[in-house]
Amino acid sequence: MNSEFLSGSDKETLVHSISWQPRSHSWLVANLGVETTCVSIRNVYIFFIRISRRSGRPEVQPRTGTNLCVPHKAMWLYLAALVGLYYLLRWYRERQVVSNLRDKYVFITGCDSGFGNLLARQLDLRGLRVLAACLTEKGAEQLRDQTSDRLETVILDVTKTESISAATEWVKERVGDGGLWGLVNNAGISIPSAPNEWLTKQDFMKILDVNLLGLIEVTLSLLPLVRKARGRVVNISSIMGRVSLLGGSYCISKYGVEAFSDSLRRELSYFGVKVAVIEPGFFNTGVTNSEKISRAIQEAWDQASPEVKGIYGEKFLASVKKSVKKLKSTCCNNLYLVTNCVEHALTACHPRTRYSSGWDAKLFYLPMSYMPTLLVDAMIYWMSQRPIKAL
Repeated sequence: MNSEFLSGSDKETLVHSISWQPRSHSWLVANLGVETTCVSIRNVYIFFIRISRRSGRPEVQPRTGTNLCVPHKAMWLYLAALVGLYYLLRWYRERQVVSNLRDKYVFITGCDSGFGNLLARQLDLRGLRVLAACLTEKGAEQLRDQTSDRLETVILDVTKTESISAATEWVKERVGDGGLWGLVNNAGISIPSAPNEWLTKQDFMKILDVNLLGLIEVTLSLLPLVRKARGRVVNISSIMGRVSLLGGSYCISKYGVEAFSDSLRRELSYFGVKVAVIEPGFFNTGVTNSEKISRAIQEAWDQASPEVKGIYGEKFLASVKKSVKKLKSTCCNNLYLVTNCVEHALTACHPRTRYSSGWDAKLFYLPMSYMPTLLVDAMIYWMSQRPIKAL
């Protein structure tokens, strides 16, 4: 069909009825000089009926049951292939490992127990030179008994500047001119945690001094050594750094770790230093010890004013303590889900920016963090016990 036979209105009718049909598409490009993406079979049929009437040709009747919209099936195959290629390339990149790991030093805080203790033993088995910081001499001695002679320990209280300065000098003596390849900020506490009105400023500062301010001071002190090695900084945050589920400063501190890590990552990218954040869900460690948390909640309740106690009521206190008691049964015991992420962040040539550890983090809390605030508030409101004087 010659495009000169078509009037302007006919061209417009045909162009606006396109769905995707390769032959029709090529004919339109060649004869009408237009680009389209879709052709609706029904509209094209009506268009050609009009042309047939004008030219005196017999009309062609459509077959019964003809599908009036034919999707381009190859498009889905291309999309699936593209997604598969993306994950294949990602898998290949993440399998590339840094060379000469046995010569690289990694400094880890909070190695008395939990993630830090397991990570120190895991990296020692991997062959890295582990410098483990413990809060107590007992914790350091127990760790040395479980590892090789290559692992060294130091006593560190991240809330004290003099302790951080002494640990920094200790690290400098060991790493020498090669610098510090990895810094893992793991030290952290979770108590006192309770509804905000039950707490004092000192209660908030107790957690912030360890989880956020201590982390920042340790990082700033060791940063010149990490920059020299063009190494890695790995900060242990939490899924609570994405969704604030409880009162107190634990969630506040983890939100701060997320923000500090983001700004630090962008600043250090100019010097070849990579910064990663680990966001674990609920794991069975000292941070989630239900007995300690329950005692802290009771202490916070005891120090609360009579007015606050009257607003919340004893029933609310009992409900909170009951929820904490169930915490242990919901926590994951496989701490390797977290330490494996830290190991990858330290040893992979192309580490991720963020690692979500645990199925609860991946399937519930992480998606929850992207939901509208109104919906998240409604979910937490529905799951929580109401104060006795609630409206």
